[in-house]
Amino acid sequence: MKKMMTSAFALAVAAGTANAGGIERSNNDYGFLFTTNDQLQLSFSHVMPELSGKYTPELTAAGGGEGDTGNMLTDYNNYSLAYKNDFTEKLTFGMFVNNPYGAGAEYTQGIYAGLTADWDSDQIALVGKYRVTDRVSVFAGARYVESQADITIPDLLVRSSVGRNAQGLGAQAQALGAEAQALGAQAQAAGAAGDLATAQELGARAEALGAQAQALGGQAQTLGAAAQDFGTSMEFNASGNRVGDWGAILGVAYEIPDIALRVALSWQSEIEHNFGTSESIPGLGIDVSGGETKVTMPQVVALDFQSGIAPGTLLYGQVKWTEWSKWEVRTPQYDTATGGAVTGFDNDRTTWKLGVGRAFSDDLSGFAQVTYEAQNGDTVSRLAPRDGFVSLGIGGQYKMDNMTLRGGIEYAWIGDAEDASGVKYEDNTALGIGVSLTVDF
Repeated sequence: MKKMMTSAFALAVAAGTANAGGIERSNNDYGFLFTTNDQLQLSFSHVMPELSGKYTPELTAAGGGEGDTGNMLTDYNNYSLAYKNDFTEKLTFGMFVNNPYGAGAEYTQGIYAGLTADWDSDQIALVGKYRVTDRVSVFAGARYVESQADITIPDLLVRSSVGRNAQGLGAQAQALGAEAQALGAQAQAAGAAGDLATAQELGARAEALGAQAQALGGQAQTLGAAAQDFGTSMEFNASGNRVGDWGAILGVAYEIPDIALRVALSWQSEIEHNFGTSESIPGLGIDVSGGETKVTMPQVVALDFQSGIAPGTLLYGQVKWTEWSKWEVRTPQYDTATGGAVTGFDNDRTTWKLGVGRAFSDDLSGFAQVTYEAQNGDTVSRLAPRDGFVSLGIGGQYKMDNMTLRGGIEYAWIGDAEDASGVKYEDNTALGIGVSLTVDF
């Protein structure tokens, strides 16, 4: 039963429709390290999201009468490879190759039309597991992630952001100017009272604040004029070159083999990418390359468990926390022009999974599982406009000699959300199918 159920759990993650928030698309199944025999596993999944939003009346009018964004997510495929080799009875080596992160946003209707974003990542993870006792194991390793990103934000969206930034800078300039005047008055009073040292100090501070106010006022005026000049395009284009960086993996597991019980706690460290960035906004005269954009890929803590609950039947699940609040894309020129990030996430995410696997015969088994991520009411990014989800997955596997073929399907109800412009994303779904082939050596 232990062997069958370990395989059933591997099948349960094959479809990959719903992932743990952010831009996650796949993850490393460290339960693979506990399977019997040396194994090679090849997996493929295809995900078909349907995610659209309704514009507010004001945005509908500005976008030429289109009241709907249309489906803004493209279908995507995931490919993965996993290899496991038992060097000795105690020492096991594992390798995972997959696409851990990804995004493919493409708006085609209304005021958001032309907003596109693409994030592509590839990962290789090398992990060693050591069986300390017949019940306790530890594992550790490293993962290397390469990522590349491109984004286009259409004219009207950039123009409105630049205009808001100009207003904010103008308000700051006025506040600093008022503070400078107050300090100047205090300096005059101190001078009239004969306190020349205090007068000089306050005067210097007033002069410095006045210079800051003047600089901010000039920047606000320049940005405001550009936002009102519809003769030049304010479309924003940015590209981050492909970079690769390392992260750490640690884990510990406790087993009771007689009842197929295993509880495993794993940790993946954050990975910091520093992208060489090219940016352009024609209406502001921006066309630069060689900038640097730092993006932190989140750390992950996961608790996996499984246990036999009847002959041939296993209960399994996972609780996973991902620190998505650290993920933000803030390119230098866009930040200067708009005063904000291109995209990012406000909060971390916790994802819950619970499933049951059942052996129908020595060769045939199946599973059913539910995955849940709570809504938290965040104002969502236009590039990932969802807030939580619920998904249902089913599938089965068939063993033929030293090969096992698995297949699964997963359907997700995506949580309703609202972005900063008031666009509501409601009643959205996603469908995924997955297959994998495992060969025992």
